Amino acid sequence: MAGGPPRDGIPALTSPDTVPAGKVDFLDPDDRVLGVVVGETAKAYPIKILNWHEIVNDSIGSQHYVVSYCPLCGSGMVFATNVGDSAALNFGVSGLLYNSDVLLYDRQTASLWSQLEGKAISGQLKGTPLPQLPALNTTWREWKARYPDSLVMDPNTGYRRDYDRNPHRGYEKSRRLYFKVNHQAPPTYHPKEQVLGIDIDGTYKAYPFEELSRAGKAQLSDTVAGRKITIFWNESERSAYAMQGDKVIPSTVAYWFAWFTFHPKTGLFKAESS
Repeated sequence: MAGGPPRDGIPALTSPDTVPAGKVDFLDPDDRVLGVVVGETAKAYPIKILNWHEIVNDSIGSQHYVVSYCPLCGSGMVFATNVGDSAALNFGVSGLLYNSDVLLYDRQTASLWSQLEGKAISGQLKGTPLPQLPALNTTWREWKARYPDSLVMDPNTGYRRDYDRNPHRGYEKSRRLYFKVNHQAPPTYHPKEQVLGIDIDGTYKAYPFEELSRAGKAQLSDTVAGRKITIFWNESERSAYAMQGDKVIPSTVAYWFAWFTFHPKTGLFKAESS
């Protein structure tokens, strides 16, 4: 479906300037960021900037990646963009939506890519997956405490935007969806309830923040697709991530309705009752 703005009407960013964490004066402690770590380098992308641009093409060393954020689904995902032997793909905002979720397009072939499916759904590269990289959706306070030497995307993007104003203010509390979706999520949770979504070998499981809060534990052990994983939950910062052994694995924080419409057979974590 057409989302409103035309192709590139929401301008993607490429290789934006960054600021060392110690010099950041444009973020409040509670501001949300999407953080990426490659090797010894950490980078944070403020959600209040992503709300206006949705896509950032960037790199750390030789690792090229795209940071994608869909305000309508509350979903932030980072993908490696080196596909096959070709040069890294460069992405823009298509202006189209699939199940209320942003559709990216690559400037090399104009193929359309579904964010929450993590693959091309039309065009020359149809069916090609993008490897998801681990990313943490958390507060600036927590990210800076974890990575005091982190770089942070500079709000001086070259575009005139009021990044302190949320163009989608109030949406996250409303039960209303602006666009139709294929699979209506059960009313077990508010449609915009945040969940941590895990995909292991095509087996999906959602960890609603409401359930993680009810469980009241900083660490939870679970098994998904025969693999033992650990879910880490920070109640005060409302952040969660997953590890397998000593390795952080890709996961996705998104609204409940969005995770379910793409993964209607998803497993669901429930806190044990006392």
